[in-house]
Amino acid sequence: MSDNSNQFLDALKQMQGVEVGNIVDVEVLDVEDGQIAVGVENAGVEGVITKREFTADRNADLRDLVKPGDKFKALVLRRAGGDKENGEFFFSVTRLKEREAYTELEKVFEEGKTVEGTVTGAVRGGLLVDVGTRGFLPASLISNRYVSDLKPYIGKKMNLKITEIDPNKNRLILSRKDLIEKEREEAFENVANQLVVGDTVEGKVSRLTGFGAFIDVGGVDGLVHISEISYKHIDKPSDVLKVGQDVKVKVIGIDNDRHRISLSIKQTLPSPFEEATSSLTEGEVIEGEVKTLTSFGAFVEVADGIQGLVHVSEISNKHVEKPSDVLKVGQTVKVKVLNIDPSDRRISLSIKQADPSANNEESNARPRRRHEDSTVKKYMNDNDNGFALGDIIGDQLKDKD
Repeated sequence: MSDNSNQFLDALKQMQGVEVGNIVDVEVLDVEDGQIAVGVENAGVEGVITKREFTADRNADLRDLVKPGDKFKALVLRRAGGDKENGEFFFSVTRLKEREAYTELEKVFEEGKTVEGTVTGAVRGGLLVDVGTRGFLPASLISNRYVSDLKPYIGKKMNLKITEIDPNKNRLILSRKDLIEKEREEAFENVANQLVVGDTVEGKVSRLTGFGAFIDVGGVDGLVHISEISYKHIDKPSDVLKVGQDVKVKVIGIDNDRHRISLSIKQTLPSPFEEATSSLTEGEVIEGEVKTLTSFGAFVEVADGIQGLVHVSEISNKHVEKPSDVLKVGQTVKVKVLNIDPSDRRISLSIKQADPSANNEESNARPRRRHEDSTVKKYMNDNDNGFALGDIIGDQLKDKD
């Protein structure tokens, strides 16, 4: 047998060794429009690699990526249909990279590590991410809160956790939510250890909702409920706050179990009661208008919208059976400020002590009995006025019966 015949038989044997699923070394023979002609080294076998089997970039020009003579490894994908000269095959580089990527990703998954990926696109229900191969990040696993707009994530790099992997089905499910939750817990513990209920700190508005505002305090979001934004009624937080705004907040609660911090903006500000009474001092004598009369005393307005109580025993040095016997609504009287209690928003007043000439008179006023003190407290609450006007009116109606 001639040498040529021997070489031909050797080539046939090598050609028969090229099987679907093998990884082979190929050399670029020619770059055509949409495909690359390659030959398997030392096998006498030729084939093609289509554009989609070489790169995931649909806009790429193959001539910019490879040139004749380039060598690399490729996966034997399938035989070409029909009787082709030299037994042509179809090869794939992208699927080889996917196979290699899955091998590495399986190790990452088993070890519980994270993988970095780049978001390449958004589809219905989530994001497509390149982590060496294509993975899917469901919208529900992007963040620890609802994400409605996926477009801002395109092109971004992020660390991800693998939640499901199946190379045979090319199935790779990723999650960012798990990492955010872990980072949030670590950040919460770090910040919570530095905060004490009652502290006043600086923060920045990070998010607004219908029920309140989330404030970033040291990398952790705390909630200012809508009722803690202002002493005045507001319909929605966005009426008085905006994202990015710097605010001062008071820590009013720390829930270590639920990783929540409750904050207040209004408690860092003077209350309407404090503002209205800021010019008042205990012991001074001022004028006020009688606003309401009850069986136990008279309510006198001493500042805009702020009323104090003149107990019946402080109306006169003489015995007074009913405040209405000596006073009337709308009457201007002089009163002495006996006590200002900002915490309970209450002011105690005296008419008899406001009249110097009455100090030398013999006092006929009966001492206040315990049941009178309890009656006064019954009508007091935490409103800015310091008293429940509805209850006062009800008491007046009882007096008329």
